[in-house]
Order: sequence, then structure tokens, then C-alpha cells
Amino acid sequence: MISEIFKAYDVRGTVPDQLNSDIARAIGAAFAVFSKSPRVAVARDMRVSGEQLSSAFMEGARAVGAGIIDLGLGSTDMLYFASGDLDMPGAMFTASHNPAIYNGVKMCLASARPISSDTGLHEIAELSQNFLDHGIPTAPRIGSYEQKEMLTRFAEHVRSFVDLKNLRRLKVIADTANGMGGLVVPAVFSALPFELEILFPELDGNFPNHPADPIQPENLVDLKQRVISTGADIGLAFDGDADRVFLVDDQGRTISGSTTTALVARTLVGKFPGSKILHNLICSKAVPEIIAEGGGIPIKTRVGHSFIKTVMGETNALFAGEHSGHYYFRDNFRADSGLIAALVVLEVLSLTDEPLSRLRTELERYSASGEVNTKVQNVNDVLAFIENAYQGRGKMDHMDGLTVDLGDWWFNVRPSNTEPLLRLNLEARSDSEVASKVQEVLAVISKADSERK
Repeated sequence: MISEIFKAYDVRGTVPDQLNSDIARAIGAAFAVFSKSPRVAVARDMRVSGEQLSSAFMEGARAVGAGIIDLGLGSTDMLYFASGDLDMPGAMFTASHNPAIYNGVKMCLASARPISSDTGLHEIAELSQNFLDHGIPTAPRIGSYEQKEMLTRFAEHVRSFVDLKNLRRLKVIADTANGMGGLVVPAVFSALPFELEILFPELDGNFPNHPADPIQPENLVDLKQRVISTGADIGLAFDGDADRVFLVDDQGRTISGSTTTALVARTLVGKFPGSKILHNLICSKAVPEIIAEGGGIPIKTRVGHSFIKTVMGETNALFAGEHSGHYYFRDNFRADSGLIAALVVLEVLSLTDEPLSRLRTELERYSASGEVNTKVQNVNDVLAFIENAYQGRGKMDHMDGLTVDLGDWWFNVRPSNTEPLLRLNLEARSDSEVASKVQEVLAVISKADSERK
């Protein structure tokens, strides 16, 4: 069933049992019909199935009359840039950080406007299923086909977010994990004064060295070791489609997405005082504090790129950051780019004599749990139980799941989009307090779940 591979924000499944050429062809036709655009830009990552699936997608789109701009290999943020620069819908074939057996499609409308289950993915899924069951209707004339090179323009665009005269020689290690960073990182850095070393730059969708999932600590081991052994100033870890980045400081320690958000936000607010800056609700409490201290206006949002991009459009926010390593820029068609965020940080390092390990200390004011997942029988019942348990003890909001702010500590519990899971994020003044409060909240979740079995 097509519906099984259509998620909240994209299409993703195992190849070929869940996603194959016939399904990709149907999705291509459905996306072209839904977008009502005369042309569609298509790119793909280095996964083994990418060329076959993207070709089928383009066949489907052309069959219903849409012209194709084939960008070939690229990163997801390059596809978003192309969508904005060329003013047309786009489709990126990638499964991001998932294992090699997966592939998928990230789709957007012209100017990189997001599509989610609430704003079109459900309709595209229904159209795709109909075309799969009954055949794709053929237009009077097949759509045109053109190959286009966008990497050069994309690299220039990324570099435009910093003052190149400020940059100085820094030692940078980038772990691209055999993903698309191996293509886009050298293109961006080639004109910059940094001493760049890339780990695992070969494009290989089998990920022979380690998974392209930098949010997992075990996948950062090689990068951390190399940063320390070479005395590098910074390490950059990219995911498979290279739209996310995680930073490693000069002492080989991971920097959270919240701290990176705070650093980039503080820098941009310094350049553009009074700007509105978005942060999702599981970012550290330090993020809105630092934005406000710098003269910016912090705005809290739900988790997820479609929500963030929508609020960016409504508020004209300059920048948005997520704890998961996604960083969005208004002047990047409100799309996310780990490369742009990395360059902003490198400009900060170029302008100071302080190492990143020292710069981070003033931004890290609290201790965090990270995401703790718990399987539950009924998500809504458990959320109601937790709310009742903490009623009267702190401020509550329901922007995304349940957030409870108890002054010295706070937590958010929200349901997974795809599994019967509750995701807990908690922050407090110290590691010991975080450990204690996590156990407290997990005990409430366990009690709620056991009473409803």
C-alpha cells in the first residue's frame, strides 16, 4: 500500500518491497498533477536505487505533461535552493540517515515551500494509489527533459551568507559518511581559506564506514578522534543527504543542536538587531534567553520543518533552529542547510581568538536528557494522565504534545508521528537533577500506561 510509505513530511520505505520503479512512477505523475507546474526539478543522493527510482519518477511526471529539470546527484539543500532559484516544485530522492536498503522522496512546491501530510502529501498519496491501480493518464504531449548543473550556483549561494574577507585559515575536519556531503562540501569550501580534510568522501550508498546518522554518538567516533589527533579547530558531521550538520569542538566533544542554534542566532541577531528568531519547543531554554539578550525576538514553534517554514513565512523570521540539527534561513527560501550554518560558525571562529570549546560554555546553561522514547498503549490517554499528575505544579502548553515548565526544570512529551511512542525531552540545572527528574516522569508514564492496559 502506498499509504505505508507516505510519512508526515516525506515518502520513505525499503527498496524494492515498499518502494520500486512502478510506485516511483506513480508518485511522479501524482506530484506533477498536484503541483500543477509546467516543470519539476529532480535530484537524488548516492543510494544504489536512486538513479532507477528517480528516472521512473521523472517518467511519470513527463507522462502527464510536466517538463523535467534533472539536477542529477545533489544534496537536499541544493534541491531546495534549485526550487527557489528556478521557481519550480522539486523532488529529492533520499532516505536521509536511514540504512542503505531505504530510499524515499522529499517534495516541495515552488520556492521550496514545504508539503506535509496536512498540506498535500495525503492527496499525492491518494493520486499515486489511483495511478498505480488504474494506470497513469497520458497527456497529449510528453513533458520535456533537460539536465542542469546547479552545484556551482548553490556553492556561491551558501558562501554569500558570510563575509569572505573575515575568514581565516582554520583546520576543519568534515565527516561526510560516504553521503552527499562528499559532493557539496568540497564545492563550497574550494574557494575558502580553510584547511579542509574530509573523512569518507566517496559517494557510496552502502555506507561502508558507518551510518550517515550523526545524531547517534557512535557515528561520531571517527570524527572526534581525527579532530583530536590533528589539532583541528572544528569537526563537521553531515547526514546522508547533507542537509543536517552536527559540530564537534576542538576537544572532540559534540555540540548539541540547541547550542549551535544559540550560536548562529546570536551571530545573526548581532548583524541584524531586532530580528525574529524561531526555535522549536525542545530546544534548550538557553536559546530564547540568548536571542533576547542579543536584542532579537525569540518565537517558539512546533517540531518539524513544515511547521517551522510556515511560521517563518508568517513572521518573516530571519533564522530558525531545531535541536535535531536542522537550521533554516529566511534568505535561503526559508529552507534548511547545514552547510550555511557551518559557515556562519566558521566565520565566528575566524573573528575570535577563542576556541569553540570555550565559546560554547557561555551558551550551555542547563543540562539536557536528550530524547527518551517509551512505547505506550494509548498515547492520548497517557498524555492526559501526565497532565493531571502535574496539574497546578507548573505552566503547561499543548503546542506539540505536552510541555510542563516547573521553573528550575521543564519537560516535553510528544507522540511519534509513525509509532506508538512518547518522546520525552527534559532539561534541568544539573546532570544529577536531569537523571532524577527523568526517572520521575518515566515513572508517571509507566503508571499511566499500566492503568490503561
